[in-house]
Amino acid sequence: MLKRMLFMLGIVVVVLGSLGFVKFRQIQTAIAQGASFQMPPTAVTTVIAKQATWPPTLSVIGTVAAIHGVTVSADLPGTVDKIHFESGQWVHEGDILVELDTRQERAQLAEMEAQRDLAEITYGRTQKLAAEGVVAKTELDNAISQQKVTDGQVGEIKATIARKTIRAPFSGILGLRQANLGQYLAAGQAIVSLQSLNPVYVNFGVPQQTTSKLKIGTALHIGSDDVPGYVFNGKINALDSVVDESTRNIQVQATIANPENRLRPGMFVQVSLPLGASQQVIALPASAINYAPYGDSVFVVTDMKDPKGNSYRGVRQQVVKLQGTRGDQVGVISGVNPGDEIVTSGVFRLRNGASVVINNKVQPGNNPNPKPEDS
Repeated sequence: MLKRMLFMLGIVVVVLGSLGFVKFRQIQTAIAQGASFQMPPTAVTTVIAKQATWPPTLSVIGTVAAIHGVTVSADLPGTVDKIHFESGQWVHEGDILVELDTRQERAQLAEMEAQRDLAEITYGRTQKLAAEGVVAKTELDNAISQQKVTDGQVGEIKATIARKTIRAPFSGILGLRQANLGQYLAAGQAIVSLQSLNPVYVNFGVPQQTTSKLKIGTALHIGSDDVPGYVFNGKINALDSVVDESTRNIQVQATIANPENRLRPGMFVQVSLPLGASQQVIALPASAINYAPYGDSVFVVTDMKDPKGNSYRGVRQQVVKLQGTRGDQVGVISGVNPGDEIVTSGVFRLRNGASVVINNKVQPGNNPNPKPEDS
């Protein structure tokens, strides 16, 4: 019985040993395959680095403002008697916009003009009598005073009538009408907005360290996604006297020609501000830059060798220094040489030494002056 049990135990030990040996060989094979496994090449697009001359520019967001812009309102209370404009109409300085009811003032004017005429007649008669010594000098003084009082009262009523005739203070484009015929307007109540659109102001802020490079009369360019294909030119006409403590920016105002009235007050625009002499850069698509807190970098395609000495096309990560943007492009001033082949898409999937396969059938945007189709 004991021999039989020992025999069975020996068989079990042999079977378990055989299974363990087989599994050990399988693990060794898997490890060897893993060690020799190579990741398949990553498909990327590339561009050959070329040198370009860029003027150093600062791109900021600005806001359009009218040089002359007001809300035309009623100076005196009254009822709207006549409206002489339509919403959105172009008007010239002095054009009548609204007339308020002046029937009461005109009646008062007729009465006061009669009193003035009587005072003038009385003054004439009194002057003659005073010259003949018939009346006292006091009566002549009273006649003169009465004449002046009535003249002043006539002028006051005429001024009231004139103030109830509301005119355009300058030439420009009207907004939407806010008053209706027969409506009673309180003093100061809005009637319509009026904006002068050519030229216009563009207000924007720049970092305080650039203020030394800005001067009155510096030319700049304005673009807007809402007006694709148009570039507006202008000049700096004023710099603010203080720096904003919260942003450390200084406000700048430029005057921009707007002959076709395409820019409207309140619009956001892109301001391109030159800051000095031109410099040489390597212009690369923005998609080629791998942005990181420790430093921006690109991937340069080059011939490399694996541990076995086999050659392959791989990438080398290269730290770069950037200087400005222009459209789809970013300017690189160090880290890349002309002629280098730079990866322009797929950089987020790469690592230093990774193998790549180049497919340039579809390239990312690389236009210094893009015109988006959906603008």
